[in-house]
Amino acid sequence: MSSIFQDVIRNLDGLSVIGGMLSNCVPKVKEKALNALNNLSMNIKNQEEIQVFLTQVCRTVESAPLNSDVQLAGLRLLTNMSVTSDYHQKMINSIPCFLHLLSEGTERTQIQVLKVLVNLSANPAMTIHLLRAQV
Repeated sequence: MSSIFQDVIRNLDGLSVIGGMLSNCVPKVKEKALNALNNLSMNIKNQEEIQVFLTQVCRTVESAPLNSDVQLAGLRLLTNMSVTSDYHQKMINSIPCFLHLLSEGTERTQIQVLKVLVNLSANPAMTIHLLRAQV
């Protein structure tokens, strides 16, 4: 998606509209919202706005059916949002869930979880949280 369109969506408050869809009960709507936020998260300014939804995204990943499209969409968004250490703190409480998914998920889920964990492990401040996690 071109950067100009991403800016337009952000400037028209589109990110909060899309983020609002995360609380929708219909799994397909939630999945589409996560995918849209994931596509928009390649822009640093968008990340600043998307980060307000990270706790909700983590809860969605934790509560979604194992290996579901919703869970995978949430993990892909968390992967992009964890490339820099800016928002790692918001994911700390989900580390036990990530480790559980690593042991219980299908290969697709495991690969996505590993990407998140690798990003988190690149941050020295996360080491203690990763090592202390109760699975």
